[in-house]
Amino acid sequence: MWLRNDLRMADNTALYRAARGCKALAAFFIACPETWRSHGDGDNVVAMRLRSLRQLQSALAKKQIPLYFIELAQFADVPAALAQIVEKLQVDALYANAEYPVNELARDQAVRQHLKAQGVPVEYSTDRTLVPPGSLTTGSGDGFKVFTPFKRAFIAQHDNSGEAFSPLPAPRALGADHEAQWPEWIAVDGPNNLVRTIPDTVGDYGVAPGGEKQVLDWTAGEAAGARLLAAFADKVDDYDRLRDFPAQENTSRLSPYLNCGAVSVRQCVKMALEANGGRWVGASDGANTWLSELLWREFYQHLVVNFPRVCRNKPFKPETEKVPWSNREEDFKRWCEGRTGVPIVDAAMRQLNQTGWMHNRLRMVVASFLTKNLLTDWRKGERYFMQQLVDADFAANNGGWQWAASTGTDAAPYFRVFNPYSQSKRYDAEGAFIRQYVPELASLSDRDIHCPPQDLFSEENYPPPICDVTDSRKRAIEVFANLKS
Repeated sequence: MWLRNDLRMADNTALYRAARGCKALAAFFIACPETWRSHGDGDNVVAMRLRSLRQLQSALAKKQIPLYFIELAQFADVPAALAQIVEKLQVDALYANAEYPVNELARDQAVRQHLKAQGVPVEYSTDRTLVPPGSLTTGSGDGFKVFTPFKRAFIAQHDNSGEAFSPLPAPRALGADHEAQWPEWIAVDGPNNLVRTIPDTVGDYGVAPGGEKQVLDWTAGEAAGARLLAAFADKVDDYDRLRDFPAQENTSRLSPYLNCGAVSVRQCVKMALEANGGRWVGASDGANTWLSELLWREFYQHLVVNFPRVCRNKPFKPETEKVPWSNREEDFKRWCEGRTGVPIVDAAMRQLNQTGWMHNRLRMVVASFLTKNLLTDWRKGERYFMQQLVDADFAANNGGWQWAASTGTDAAPYFRVFNPYSQSKRYDAEGAFIRQYVPELASLSDRDIHCPPQDLFSEENYPPPICDVTDSRKRAIEVFANLKS
């Protein structure tokens, strides 16, 4: 079993299929830090990956299934290394769950071709998505470009087939001496061997703070994800009403666990369907809304397969390649640091920098501010999020940034620009979230905290606004309107 971003025992399709009926089973994980870095993965997401892997290794050991680890520099090194591993371990079948960005697909195809020459079949299972990308198409046979018809098509096919997404059981335990029959390590050509020790970090990645079982404030692993899912089940009915208020914990906060695979999307769907009478559109407005969010995640995973240009640093809408981004470095630096002089933007960016996560409503606000008010190329924000997020998933992150920048599929109309002040007053009315992350404004009144009085501003205290949101909104609308002329 080749583990990737599917670091759990329960409801792991490839692991279940590999364990079913086999006489001997081992799992392994391949770290490719140079490729990860080129894809934008930062310290936090890599640390969550490795610490969740360590938790899984302990759980698999209780089933007598060994878990090996090897560090290779790049995806290109994987096929030859795997050919050696399967030969030395006398492997007769390899199982893995499919991954969908362009480079991952190319790597997996190369592995299949290499191992075919050795007579070793490779089976890739659908696990990161509910249905295989490409299985939902328009009437003309193309992939969907817009979310709403994608959602309608999905529900039309699956609204009465909840059992199709029932989670699978964890693998059965193998014999009492099974793990001991496997070698402690395997020699592989190159700088690293296949071993049973999982390191704190790899390549040039730093050790993200948090300790043995944590990344920042996030507890790693399958058990932690299961606890969060169970806790969210008690409040999913109110999700539609309460999800947009960042000072309150009314979202699931499951994205880091879905991303590394400590929780499966089927487990999430099962919980929501149970709250919704078994229907994708049912009596619970909260469950309906959360199921729709899960389908947004599904949509973006399908998109990278159906429209691979988005994996190549390109906008989904080719005409938006002509946007004359201003790309002022000082603006981008202040945005990254949370010193734009716009309190809700600064609070959100500081939340990201301190916790490796940002509330979804605020992800839209800060992305709109960067791409529209500061007219900075969305790719810079997309990459910064990948570097900071503990839930950094390429498909979802790319899709969200292109939506906000009006360059992507289902994009917000170019004239829709989030006003950060009105968003702040509406969703953080008493300023609780701002006070938590921008303590220098904590003494201001509930009215003033959203747009501080002019006499407060100084570079030493709190900076003045980096731009006028009204004037910069007009400028952005003109820029995008000119693309159509």
